[in-house]
Amino acid sequence: MKITNLKSKKNSTFKNAVRFLGILMLVFSVTLLTSCSRDDDPADNDFFAGTYNGSISYNDGTTSISKDNGSVFVTKIASGTKYNFRFSDGIPDLNGVEFEKTGDNTLVMVGSSATSYIRIDNKDLKILYSKDGKTWTANAVR
Repeated sequence: MKITNLKSKKNSTFKNAVRFLGILMLVFSVTLLTSCSRDDDPADNDFFAGTYNGSISYNDGTTSISKDNGSVFVTKIASGTKYNFRFSDGIPDLNGVEFEKTGDNTLVMVGSSATSYIRIDNKDLKILYSKDGKTWTANAVR
């Protein structure tokens, strides 16, 4: 009887720990999502997530997608200088793009050139990005 009682206590403790971690993760997620407002500046925040709406397009030679009312969900990843861009309408994502801060509130892609350019601030997102024969564009606002 003591062995059964001991197993029951261990299972109960484990279930409580899992339940506590689940609640903690839920609270953290809600806090993170509600803390990102339209006034957040991607250049000044350690964490950033925001949606930009406007015209977006993608072309890889065989597939061409163009939308006037698309969206790009931008997130700053843990490194602090790299961003991910999740496009709507079936356009492939751009992940791990590195940026440097220029001026007070603007981020410009590291290695920007005439064929690849991404500029982001708290109101505007401009993308002309070409890689491996694929081209992404965005002209969007938040």
